[in-house]
Formats: sequence, C-alpha cells, structure tokens
Amino acid sequence: QVQLVESGGGLVQAGGSLRLSCAASGRTFSYYAMGWFRQAPGKEREFVAAVSWSGGSTFYGDPVKGRFTISKDNAKNTAYLQMNSLKPEDTAVYYCAATYYSGRYLLRDHSYDAWGQGTQVTVSS
Repeated sequence: QVQLVESGGGLVQAGGSLRLSCAASGRTFSYYAMGWFRQAPGKEREFVAAVSWSGGSTFYGDPVKGRFTISKDNAKNTAYLQMNSLKPEDTAVYYCAATYYSGRYLLRDHSYDAWGQGTQVTVSS
C-alpha cells in the first residue's frame, strides 16, 4: 500500500497562495488516482479536488473551483494542490489520499484506502 506525506501548509493572508505537496512511497504511485480533502474544526470532512491516475481528468469541489488546481507528477511520486485566492473559509486540515477508483468515485472519501497525516492551512482575514 502506498504511504503519503503532506507538506506545504501554513499561515497565509486572505488572497494569498499556497502549494501543498503529497509525497508518495511505493512503486505503483502512477496507477493511483489522488484526492485532496479538508476538515475544519467542528465540520465534516469535505472533498476538495481529485486527479485521475494519468492526470488527464480532474474534479473540484464547488467552493474551490477556479481557485485551486490539482496535479500529479508520476516521475516524482508527488501530487500537488495549488491554492490561489485563499479565503478564511479555506482554513482546515488538508489531507491527501490515494485510490485505484476512477470517475465520480473520486469525490467520495470512502473510495480512498490510503491517507496522509494532514497539513494545517490557516487563512487570516
């Protein structure tokens, strides 16, 4: 099973940008679709974005469409989440996850069987 480690979180002012990285171990990373989810205090885990195993298809949650971009570099065993125009409501712990599923299944957290430990993103107003 692939192991995932997120990095790149931090404190940023509203309107700023951050890029999260998700480094994967294992030789089969290229076969995994990757997703990003987030969880704010007192709220349920929320789908943010997902990318197919090839990188050819991407999905975004409505709150981040047009601001966030997901990608994966199979040569580097790394997935990314570029976050622009950040808002205070983006504040949450962000988790990356891996799955062999595809299509609309990528929007469901239960489709994923490997998770990172999470990285905190805090956006100040």
